[in-house]
This record gives sequence, structure tokens and C-alpha cells, in this order.
Amino acid sequence: MMRPAAWFVAGLLIAAPASAQETAQDARAWLERMSEALATRNYDGLFTHSTPGQAESMRIVHRVEKGRSYERLVSLDGSGREVVRTRDEVHAYLPDRKVVLVEPRRDEGSLLKALPTPGPTLDRYYDLSSRQGKKLLGRDIVIIDVRPKDRYRYGYRLWLDEATAMPVRSVVGDEGGRQIEQILFTRLEMKEKISAKDVEPAVDANGFQWVRTDRKLAAMPQLPANNGLRPLRVPPGFRLVASRLQVMPGSPMPAQHLIFSDGIAAISVFIEPGPPTGGPRPPEASRMGSANAYSTSVHGHLVTAIGEVPAGTVREIANSVAPMPPLPSQAPASAMPAASANTP
Repeated sequence: MMRPAAWFVAGLLIAAPASAQETAQDARAWLERMSEALATRNYDGLFTHSTPGQAESMRIVHRVEKGRSYERLVSLDGSGREVVRTRDEVHAYLPDRKVVLVEPRRDEGSLLKALPTPGPTLDRYYDLSSRQGKKLLGRDIVIIDVRPKDRYRYGYRLWLDEATAMPVRSVVGDEGGRQIEQILFTRLEMKEKISAKDVEPAVDANGFQWVRTDRKLAAMPQLPANNGLRPLRVPPGFRLVASRLQVMPGSPMPAQHLIFSDGIAAISVFIEPGPPTGGPRPPEASRMGSANAYSTSVHGHLVTAIGEVPAGTVREIANSVAPMPPLPSQAPASAMPAASANTP
């Protein structure tokens, strides 16, 4: 639910621009407008998030006040799940578990994640094109194709409102050209103002357990030192963009959480200290929508790689985790040189 978006249709990987005017520069400009609209506009919409064999209706409300965004994402399938982004934190309300998960807020933009953004290396690893599309929701549409140049990434197709650059439909396709995830808006209202009440949770959290990741870490008497394990083979274009400790459910010690990104796709690598209970676990793979996960045991640690990339990408990254020289003590983990995290 917290990451519902990413997007494609069969044949996208081999599609070609329809005319010489549909340039990569045009597509990049539209992506820039989309990113700005998602971050700076007030909007209230209903959409269907679908994967093969499953569909879920959701509502998103995005409010901007004095340059700061506030957001609420609600599941309409009866579970009552909500994600609310406040000024400083992100709260995930899980009524079925009577739990509220709390994490520090780390970015702007929108809770509609996994949308292509025009990073500096985008053209190096993706082919971009744009063209006119048929009307959706009564709006004139521009279609943006983002096609990967290798097998490590997914392809995306986005239908943008020509007037606002807001995405009204988006699809992600796997390496075989199959549609694996879609978001389709059934209502999208751009509003001059949205009240603060509209981005407040509707869940009555009285009696819920509030789980704060940062407080759990602070309360632990001993934190693991740099375990010296890192992925030694990361696909071209993916660079380490963050490194932090994170509490894992059922684990007495936090895991090292490494995040790699190529500017569009993000891959999380969790390295849990200590051997898993009962000895090394056999490798395990799973998939939910466009997100693939792969877990394996490495040097007495449990390594899990997960991301909205093909299954082979997370498998290769997890299997490449091995000891490497520790980081200099004066350098924070998040400042790891890109070269050491991007071995070809």
C-alpha cells in the first residue's frame, strides 16, 4: 500500500517513437512537469491499483501549505488501512493489527512512488519518447514511454493530463513485455485549497500500539558496528543513495539498510546481523506486483534485496554480498563513495 505505483503495456520494450518530433527532450520535460505537479499541487483523487489477479481501490489527498506538503493515502477495500504524511513523520495505520508504524519523513513529492523522475543519468539507461494520446477523464493526454536499455530495469508508460502534467494512468511492464502493475484514476480533482482535516487519519487509533523505528534504535544498548558486508556487483547506473539502521520484525538487533537507485528504480538491501534461527536458510524469492524480493544467507547474516525491478536484479545483488574493507571511521555510511557501491 505504501508504494502503490509504477507502470507499461505489452510491446513497450520494443516500441518506437511515432514521429521525429517525439524526442527524448520532450519526454524529459514532461517528466519534470509531472514531478513538480505531484509535489506542489493540491489534489484529491480516486484510483484503482491492480496487479495480476488483484485490484484495490484507493484515495489520495495531497495538500500544500506554505511550500510544505501533507498527504493521506487510504485503502477503500474495507481494511481501513491509511498512510498519513505529516510535517515530520509518516504514519501507517493498520487497524487489523491495531498498530501504527511511524518513520521519520525523508522526502517531498507524493506517496505515489516509483514514478520515473528526470535524474541526470536517466537518458543513459532508458529511452524516452512522448506522443499524443486519447482523452481520459475528459482530459487531453500526453503518453510518455520510458524503455529500459538492459534487463535490470522495468519499462514504464504514463498517461499525463496535458494541462497539469498529472498522471491519470500508469503501467509498469516486466522484461518480457507483460503488464504487471497499473494505476488508473477514476476521479482526479485539482483544488485551489484542501483543508487540513482532509489529510488527517479517519482511523480511531485509541488503544493501538505505536511503533517508532527511531525510538527503538535509540533504546538499544548496543548497535552493530559496520559488518563489512556490501553488494560487490550492482547493475550499471545504480548507486548507493542511503545507508541506515532499521529494526526488523522479530529481530533483537537492527539490520543495516542500504538503498541503491538509478534515479527511477530503488532497491533496498537488508543485512541482518547474526545467523538466522536454526542455521542458514535456503534462498527464497517472492513477488508482489512489480516488487521482487530475494533472501539468502551470507557469512552468517541474512541478506534480503527487494525493489521494483526484475527478479534477476535483486537475486544478483543479494548473491553478490560479501566482505569488503570497512568504511573510514570519519565518513558516515550514507557517504560511501559511489564507485565502491557500483562495481560493474
